[in-house]
Amino acid sequence: MKPTAILLLHCPDEQGIISEMTKFITDNQGNIVYLDQYVDREDGIFFMRIEWALEKFTIPREKIREYIDTLYAQRYKMEFNLYFNDVKPRMAIFVSKMSHCLYDLLARYKAGEWNVEIPCIVSNHEDLRYVAEQFDIPYYVWSIKKDHSNKAEVERAEMELLKKEKVTFIVLARYMQIISDDMIKAYPNHIINIHHSFLPAFVGAKPYHQAWERGVKIIGATSHYVTAELDAGPIIEQDVTRITHKDTPESLVLKGKDLEKIVLSRAVTKHIQRKILTYHNKTIIFS
Repeated sequence: MKPTAILLLHCPDEQGIISEMTKFITDNQGNIVYLDQYVDREDGIFFMRIEWALEKFTIPREKIREYIDTLYAQRYKMEFNLYFNDVKPRMAIFVSKMSHCLYDLLARYKAGEWNVEIPCIVSNHEDLRYVAEQFDIPYYVWSIKKDHSNKAEVERAEMELLKKEKVTFIVLARYMQIISDDMIKAYPNHIINIHHSFLPAFVGAKPYHQAWERGVKIIGATSHYVTAELDAGPIIEQDVTRITHKDTPESLVLKGKDLEKIVLSRAVTKHIQRKILTYHNKTIIFS
């Protein structure tokens, strides 16, 4: 894999931004290998993802951020993130007792589908340790009391682990605990959750049973970034499958699990590829 730089940016829309950014890259001997852009005409905001080869680029990679900030960010009131494709994101997986999403994530990781490292799996139960051992990934358990009296202490320990392992983003693979505001602030738009419904949807326990009782004709799953407002963060990916009157609550659960795996993996893929831009409570997903 030849090294590339990936620039994600958004700013108020005005004429000439694309030409200025592409000129900056080509004038410094960079070869552009990807460019996608979008304008939100309602808010007047310009979004862009641009990637270029660093093989002959004349600006040292450790100086690129400084150049962009000085030459363009201040001029265009631009917010941007700069990544390098040879620096692998480090993903921590949080789980409880359900294994279907965890197995899917780890299978894709071991198959080499993702340019990512998984240094740890974190749980509030021992149940899935055997899965982590099958894939030779360290598994850490912190039990949370029913009254949640030790939850703050547990999250401090988890945060220490994440810092030690240099984790860059977190995937909640059916982790059945609410994430605190402190952890959300430490990983803004870097905690990915899978919700077992097509949001907004049936709230509370047993959503598939509620759907069955209502006689719905589709069920869905939603992957989104975690925010302080429960299940209301920027949506990354969604999908649905059709059902009929012949389905049972049990068959709905099986179909729902398949959806959850697919939707979560798509969201994780886009995040690893650095193809997601968040703005307010929405996402721009580049192709």
